[in-house]
Amino acid sequence: MNDSFQISLKNVSKSFEDLDVPVLNNLSFEINASERVAILGSSGSGKSTLLHIIAGLDDPSKGNVFFNNDLITKLSDNNKSILRNKHIGFVYQSHHLLKDFSAIENVMMPLIIRRNDSLKDFNQAKKILKKLGLGSRLNHFPHQLSGGERQRVAIARAIVTSPDIILADEPTGNLDHKNANIVFESFLELTEEFKTAIVLVTHDQSLARKMNKIYHLSSGKLKSK
Repeated sequence: MNDSFQISLKNVSKSFEDLDVPVLNNLSFEINASERVAILGSSGSGKSTLLHIIAGLDDPSKGNVFFNNDLITKLSDNNKSILRNKHIGFVYQSHHLLKDFSAIENVMMPLIIRRNDSLKDFNQAKKILKKLGLGSRLNHFPHQLSGGERQRVAIARAIVTSPDIILADEPTGNLDHKNANIVFESFLELTEEFKTAIVLVTHDQSLARKMNKIYHLSSGKLKSK
């Protein structure tokens, strides 16, 4: 975790050819080290598009995105991938686990990409899975895990590289209320331990209230709540 970490958006807009109005309209805001930011908005309001732009998975139509003063849009695709692998974790509504790999292999995958020490990678992945209550499920495949367990594996995979920030897009949206609360509390505890910043996209106001800052995205504009 980098104490000086910051992502800043400067006058960011995003338009699509098939839409009459921009999805994002002249947005400017910052995310700093260890901050927890929630973005609320209705379906189709541009929340996921905003996450993709923050991560450099999509470019803004106008404006700039800076990662620790580096202009993301000017980086090559390869350097964007390196930046994401080193600094950004992702948790989605669907777990996106690799079905032919065990829980621990799925969690190790971002570390394997770095070509680090395999034993160290294994121990790091095992440690995080145990913290999430999955110590007895390390060698189970996704189809052998419950929905809540699969999502906890996805969280472990997101945090295993000790990223500066996790971008979470409706991370408990596929879970029932009870499992959603259990998984989200585990997520918060782990990110607090690692001092990881969070940008949470959600329609669930009860989850949003667990963040330090809340924004509402509507008509392409971000408004603080």
